[in-house]
Amino acid sequence: MRTYFPSGKTIESKWYLIDAKGLVVGRVSTFIATLLRGKNKPHFTPFLDVGDHVVVINAEKVVFTGKKLQDKEYYHHTSYPGGLISITAKELMKKTPEKIILFAVRGMLPKNKLGRAQLKKLKVYAGESHPHEAQKPEPISIPK
Repeated sequence: MRTYFPSGKTIESKWYLIDAKGLVVGRVSTFIATLLRGKNKPHFTPFLDVGDHVVVINAEKVVFTGKKLQDKEYYHHTSYPGGLISITAKELMKKTPEKIILFAVRGMLPKNKLGRAQLKKLKVYAGESHPHEAQKPEPISIPK
């Protein structure tokens, strides 16, 4: 008996729409990472991109638990000496709320070419509108 591996022709990718309004950042991010990797599918293969496309709307209305909104910091280095830049979650939420979900999901994906390819299938928008109506994304609800 041979092991079945899905080929590029047999992999079907669906589009999902997630409304992040009032959802906790960590919980919605784990759900998104599962969809992007394809772990919800019966033919999941760790070394192939069998995941789906995910469109997230209302990223500006996600919720942090505890005091994470004030205490959590995101770091970035400019590659110059002394170039470590930090920004709190509250400041990042005001500046670019899409990056909150993007950073959380990125940390849950593989750190290689496959993870970068899977992250490209994630589209995050701060408001209600998105330009992916032609793909007819299927709305999916996340348990709170």
